[in-house]
Amino acid sequence: MSHPIGRRSTLKYLALGAGTFTVAQLAAACQTRSDEPHSDRPTPSDFAPLSDQPLWTMPDEAAPHARTWMAFRADPDIWGDDLVEPIQDNLALIARTIAQYEPVTMVVQAEDRAIAAEKCGPGVDLLVAPLDDLWMRDTGPVFVKNSVENDQGQLGAINFNFNGWGNRQRHRKDAQIADIVTREASAIPIATDIVLEGGAIEVDGRGTALVTESSILNDNRNPGLTKADCEAILKPLLGLRKIIWLPGLRDRDITDGHVDFYARFARPGVVIAANDRDPDSFDHAVTQAHLEILKSEADADGNPLEILTLETPSTVRPEFDNPDFAAGYINFYVINSAVLLPEFGDRPRDLAAQDTLRNLFPGRTIIPLNIDAIAAGGGGIHCTTQQEPQL
Repeated sequence: MSHPIGRRSTLKYLALGAGTFTVAQLAAACQTRSDEPHSDRPTPSDFAPLSDQPLWTMPDEAAPHARTWMAFRADPDIWGDDLVEPIQDNLALIARTIAQYEPVTMVVQAEDRAIAAEKCGPGVDLLVAPLDDLWMRDTGPVFVKNSVENDQGQLGAINFNFNGWGNRQRHRKDAQIADIVTREASAIPIATDIVLEGGAIEVDGRGTALVTESSILNDNRNPGLTKADCEAILKPLLGLRKIIWLPGLRDRDITDGHVDFYARFARPGVVIAANDRDPDSFDHAVTQAHLEILKSEADADGNPLEILTLETPSTVRPEFDNPDFAAGYINFYVINSAVLLPEFGDRPRDLAAQDTLRNLFPGRTIIPLNIDAIAAGGGGIHCTTQQEPQL
């Protein structure tokens, strides 16, 4: 079977040296960019105004959804011929499952509409538009809300200027998806000059966010931007009072270490984080570094964070296994009345992950899904979805 040019394949085609890193090395590396002076760096005053409406807030993912947005695309030039149909099947499985709990709109290219309709079924709405790839979490807008005009509030959508994860993949079509979805959702468009992806942001809905330095403070997206610059931009955009910075891992995957693979809020004050115990894994040191930071942190209200962990699976099914396979449970997706998470065939750890989420999300059905073809490209369920909050 041919392998995709996966989201975890960056080193192979950038010809960068692989290696293992200690927690100390990661901590030192993440200090090198945070606040160093840079003559050409943008300042907050260089960025476009948000809009005429103040008080935007990004809700917690567990807040009620009006809809989930997805993208039905598996380009053989990216994924390889063997993975096209399995990818389509995985996307359709996710969409059909979500559609049992909330509306789903699947963006699809005109030439793929018939097969998308067949695989997704009548419960999934289809929207025809050009696409490069399937990662709606990164290409779509980030939705926010306010309550300025009335009790119902307004829906806003931020275009974070998708640039193909630092120009690592062609993205001319995907760069338009945020505007297309914003228009179709009848949301107020919100402009900014900062470049990032939806998978780079995790919020508790009450003013606290988790982000990774490796992704946002990266010259392939925001050359010269410091933590202070970034916070000045993101806090009013997303309704934040505190941003917790995790080092992430640069240049090991196409996203430069998105936070949605490493740490998520289960609810305000409670974080669930990846714990890779394999010392030979390149994610081992970074997950330990993240845990050290999170255990010492508090939220925007000053409350210490409660940290729970999910161990990565020790084995995966062999059919799609490759070096880019994203074997982790943190990339779950919370929808109305349910939580979707991957299962990998490691029964003890699959069941442990399900039990943990069942305890963290009482009243929601925990739904394990086999999305191995998507994982073969370095992503997961969360990466393929983007929630539109309910007003």
